[in-house]
Amino acid sequence: LLGALMIHGLRPGPLMITEHPEVFWGAVASMYLGNVMLLVLNLPLIGIWVKVLKVPYRTLFPLILLFCLIGSYSLGANVFDIYVMLFFGAVGYVLRKMSYEPAPLVMAFVLSPLMEQSLFQALLLSDGSPAVFVTRPISLSALLTALALVLSAIVPFLQKKRKGMVTEE
Repeated sequence: LLGALMIHGLRPGPLMITEHPEVFWGAVASMYLGNVMLLVLNLPLIGIWVKVLKVPYRTLFPLILLFCLIGSYSLGANVFDIYVMLFFGAVGYVLRKMSYEPAPLVMAFVLSPLMEQSLFQALLLSDGSPAVFVTRPISLSALLTALALVLSAIVPFLQKKRKGMVTEE
């Protein structure tokens, strides 16, 4: 939801209610309406949903893949879109097998435009000098905190790797 708001040029936050009340209350009303619709539709269909849960994975996976292929092709009627979907599906599969979490990647995609805009503004205000990031106490403390977090993740990995190399010899 935050990403969708930012894509449409709206800044999520406490001022959104006062700056764009029609969007805020429209979202609240649509959530209420959606919940009522789900209740009305799903109560009579509980038996069908139980049967869907019993569908074997061997049948369900090809159907999901087929619908994804149809959806990616139907957006632009271009075969290249199918190849892009398959490529990123393979990338996602590899990332999942390597135990990468999807949440940080989604956060990076959502927050990177804001970070890029803020970086551009900071460099514009400092006449293009990156020294502004180490001369100001708040930005320096943020950089040092980020460095400490990165090192806290890397150092144990390197120590474990080094310990493994010592035991092999």
